Amino acid sequence: MEALRAPSLVSPPSLIRPQLSKPIFTLAFNQKTRNLTQFAKPKFKNFTAISPSVSTEPTSPLEQETETHDQDEKFDWFSQWYAVMPVCDLDKRAPQGKKVMGLDVVVWWDKNENSWNVFDDRCPHRLAPVSEGRIDQWGRLQCVYHGWCFGGSGDCKFIPQAPPDGPPVHTSQKACVAVYPSTVQNGIVWFWPNTDPQYKDILTKKKPPYISELDDPSFTYQMYTRDIPYGYEILIENLMDPAHVRYAHYGILDREGGCPMEINIDQMHKNGFTANQSYGQSKFVPPCLHISFGGTPEGKSARKQPRRLSFIFMCIPVSPGNSRLIFIFGRNFAVWIDRFVPRWMYHISQNLVIDSDMYLLHIEEKKLMETGFTNWENVCFVPTKSDAKVIAFRKWLKKYSGGRIDWGNKFNESLPPTPPREQLMDRYRSHVVNCSSCNSAYKGLNAVKVVLKLFSGAAVAMLAATKQGIISVAARNTLAVAAVLCYVGSKWLSHFVHKCFHYHGYNHAFK
Repeated sequence: MEALRAPSLVSPPSLIRPQLSKPIFTLAFNQKTRNLTQFAKPKFKNFTAISPSVSTEPTSPLEQETETHDQDEKFDWFSQWYAVMPVCDLDKRAPQGKKVMGLDVVVWWDKNENSWNVFDDRCPHRLAPVSEGRIDQWGRLQCVYHGWCFGGSGDCKFIPQAPPDGPPVHTSQKACVAVYPSTVQNGIVWFWPNTDPQYKDILTKKKPPYISELDDPSFTYQMYTRDIPYGYEILIENLMDPAHVRYAHYGILDREGGCPMEINIDQMHKNGFTANQSYGQSKFVPPCLHISFGGTPEGKSARKQPRRLSFIFMCIPVSPGNSRLIFIFGRNFAVWIDRFVPRWMYHISQNLVIDSDMYLLHIEEKKLMETGFTNWENVCFVPTKSDAKVIAFRKWLKKYSGGRIDWGNKFNESLPPTPPREQLMDRYRSHVVNCSSCNSAYKGLNAVKVVLKLFSGAAVAMLAATKQGIISVAARNTLAVAAVLCYVGSKWLSHFVHKCFHYHGYNHAFK
């Protein structure tokens, strides 16, 4: 999935079909890079690489770390910023529950403060999930179990069962919902997974990784998110592995034909590492971000700026055996396409890419668990440089986190059971219900399907009830043809909806 991307063209080759006969993406980038504005001399004729422009510099002296002083330090998984959801997929009218790092959180829009808030997803009354609640007419988050209402700072505003002339029990600290520090950056809601008051102003000391291209008006980009039925470690190392693309995504992203790859890792430290490879440069910024940039150098043409591409992967730990991917594909050329092609069409091909290696990665994780995650380097044979980034990530994980995520005391060592393949790869619950574009398309296409069926049935009934001679033969034939076409169209649409929004099987043996 190193080359996972949103299609950038509509006409041939078509990139919005569920199954494609040609690769979606094949590019070559120069290995040597400097920075965003200075381009290295291109090794190839057409393309060169651009350094990832993600800001990872410490924002206070307390965050400054050197490669010589962090050798014995451990990575604190609960002292980091985590992406929750893209703003474009959140509904201001309703709270939405999510799980990140084993924490159940609720994201909701506070219209009184014009801000997105992230709360602990449990009401202090009887611990019911407030994500099942509503936003009331005064803009408060209401738990629907007993109607308790909360403001943007987590304070309880109203307890319906408390007598108005009695003690103000709603002002008690015990009546408050725990609030996580949160912010919106690059169109994504981020949160800090610690409600301790000492982190209330953590945003002034440490910020989420900033990607300038996502706020660049010359760029257009598409966001995609999906819940993944295997763990964070498997997800992120798979995205760091370019060699699997020609095989695991055969016929979707590329054709079969492996070759030696030259991938070199810069010095690793607690804040990640950078990799230089033949098609570009990429950077791992723990815990979540894997980012690659590429583009074309400015030539003799009148083009004012070089073409630039960005491939941004945010890999979010959810729980053992589960993770979440937020993928962003951006570019500063052909920006007009996104004005006409809806986002859900891009997601059709992106879902197919995810599905094509989902089952094998789910099983791979099971086998790694059997042998022990910390024993990875002994059970996996990785003799070539194509696995350099995967090896670097596993070394980073072992050096700074003991070979695995520190979940605290939330989970034991077991993984969830393997469901049937159709359930494992179900797109509806893992993507469609969480994507505003796909959810709207799903409802719209189903409505069209129902209309076609109704028209087909009404036309047949009209033909059966109408006596011969009342309407002309030509009109009867036209009505009959329309009924057949509407019926066939509804059946085709039903198949299309199921295949694109529910389940699309992928059998590697017949690709």
